[in-house]
Amino acid sequence: MVATHSARILVASNRGPVSYTRDEDGSLRHKRGGGGLVSGLSAIGPGADAVWVCAAMSDGDRAAVAATGGALDPADTGGQRVRMLDIAPEVFRDAYNGIANSVLWFVHHLLYQTPLEPAFDRGFREQWASYERYNAAFAEALAEEAAEGAVVLVQDYHLTLAPSLLRRLRPDLRIGHFSHTPWAPPDYFRLLPDDVAADVLRGVLGADRAGFLTRRWAEAFAACCEQVLGARVARDGDELTVTHDGRTTRIGVHGLGADADFLRERAHRPDVDERLAELRRQVGPDRRTVVRVDRTELSKNIVRGLLAYRELLATRPQWRGRVVHVAFAYPSRHDLAVYREYTAAVRKLADEINAEYATDDWQPLILHVKDDFARSLAAYRLADVALVNPIRDGMNLVAKEVPVVSENGCALVLSREAGAHAELAEDAITVNPYDVQATAEALHEALSMADDERAERSKRLAAAATALPPHRWFLDQLAALGG
Repeated sequence: MVATHSARILVASNRGPVSYTRDEDGSLRHKRGGGGLVSGLSAIGPGADAVWVCAAMSDGDRAAVAATGGALDPADTGGQRVRMLDIAPEVFRDAYNGIANSVLWFVHHLLYQTPLEPAFDRGFREQWASYERYNAAFAEALAEEAAEGAVVLVQDYHLTLAPSLLRRLRPDLRIGHFSHTPWAPPDYFRLLPDDVAADVLRGVLGADRAGFLTRRWAEAFAACCEQVLGARVARDGDELTVTHDGRTTRIGVHGLGADADFLRERAHRPDVDERLAELRRQVGPDRRTVVRVDRTELSKNIVRGLLAYRELLATRPQWRGRVVHVAFAYPSRHDLAVYREYTAAVRKLADEINAEYATDDWQPLILHVKDDFARSLAAYRLADVALVNPIRDGMNLVAKEVPVVSENGCALVLSREAGAHAELAEDAITVNPYDVQATAEALHEALSMADDERAERSKRLAAAATALPPHRWFLDQLAALGG
């Protein structure tokens, strides 16, 4: 295949840097996103011949593709060149919700209730065929956009097959794949049908380099390649490689950090100040705060976190009236019934805690389920304790962001199953995410911590959290591929 464009650097991800909605008058409104990829592409500058390939995720996105042919207006994208793919809605739905979010996400986060699920039937096979078509659409678009010898950075579990498919189309390209999730250990990964498990691994191994957020996830991937494919894994100091079918893929680790400059500036804008004043009014004077900010994803373990807070109030009555749990559980994947049910369970438990312990002048728990970034930053500033207790998480940037923004320093109660634990464990209070009673005791320890110790720990946590900011995270991967 001959390249039709001249992009020297390409990024591929399911979600792009901009999304579209239709106003009542039929006009399209765009909204720009953030995150490490946006910061990374900004860091390489506008003259780098870069293009971002992503999927249309909504009717508004599809309308934008229809209006532009898929090459989005740079005025909408902050000057970035973006090609948005209008993959057939039913194919996208099956690939995104049916496979990526309902199978691969569940496998890597160890979320299945195995007495009942998974059951890989004919419906699964139909969805898997859509996942293959979805990945092929990305591979074809990347092959068309890339200049000779270009660098391509493929992102995450939505696009595990794309590196290998792209390799067949364009063997001249330097291809990287990065996993933003954990990687399942072999015994759990092998819940997948044998051929699917092998295809996922072979797909990623089509890359010259496969990147992970922690060494633990990198080693899990290598172990899966060894046990499922019979690949050869070699270790030379920190260097890790996987060789299969005559090709060697280098394995890299890049622990994405918080963007300190952005967070500190954004956290002191007027809209955040307004929300902080309101939160302070709700909390009341002379009370400590336990803050959590999460999507209502099953892996975030919000229900057990609330159970731990209830256990704290039950077993440590001295905190009644003296602490408020500020819990933000923002909607996620509500087109899937299991996520709607989980959000309902969070709401129900929060109501029960308030009904059991609230007094005339004290509401023990403030729950918000409507997304509001400014309010999240206000909560970060207010936090005395940050509770981050996921069942399993690739990294968890909230654990890194709160210490950066907290005004008086915060104690961090952190699950050992969060990727961030590898970097923050020394100054965090570590918990087993399944142990509600131990988490309650960790909350007590954090709330009881002396102010000067809390401030010092928070300072060290912030330093560790910002060691590899998003632009460096991106550029380091680029450099490792020779870009």
